[in-house]
Amino acid sequence: MSNKIRQVSAHKLAQWSPLLAALLAPAALAEYDQNSGRHGVLHVAGSMTESACRLHMGSANQAIDLGNVGTAELQRVGDRTPPMHVQLRLQDCARGASTARDAQGNLAWSASLPSVSLSFSGVQDHFNPELVRVEGVGGVGLRLLDRHRRDVGVGQGAKLLLLDADSGLLDYYISAERTAAPLQAGRYSSLVMFGLSYD
Repeated sequence: MSNKIRQVSAHKLAQWSPLLAALLAPAALAEYDQNSGRHGVLHVAGSMTESACRLHMGSANQAIDLGNVGTAELQRVGDRTPPMHVQLRLQDCARGASTARDAQGNLAWSASLPSVSLSFSGVQDHFNPELVRVEGVGGVGLRLLDRHRRDVGVGQGAKLLLLDADSGLLDYYISAERTAAPLQAGRYSSLVMFGLSYD
């Protein structure tokens, strides 16, 4: 069958119902479809990256109650209340090697644990800039400690930490600490902010 006759046949078949045309002359109909521009190809591409750590919503806005302490327990500068445990939970943290350095040049290396940078900030106490200032009382500020009970260093830049990707937990402690200001009893409050960066 010549091309001209095949094209005419396909044209006539296309005017019938699609089912009848497909049954009677599938080759002719297929050639008609190709020549008429009714077929095309979608070239699809994309990429996939590891998910970055996210702060669990329950950790983003916490209310920490340090309880009541008598002024007799804070008589000397540096006296502290019992530390209150604070836990930050991260989620969707992928396992992987970490070779990151923080702003101070400290290296966080692990073959299987990711690293995160965490920084705390707040209004510094007038008498001790290592502490966060509180409102409502005098003579105390807040000290933040890491899980090893070492000073976190509020407002001193982010510190690198290796994170257990399975649990996603970071542990800290907060204490009220006596400063050199005159001691004044009452209810107190403060805001401690933190920022997270996933490496």
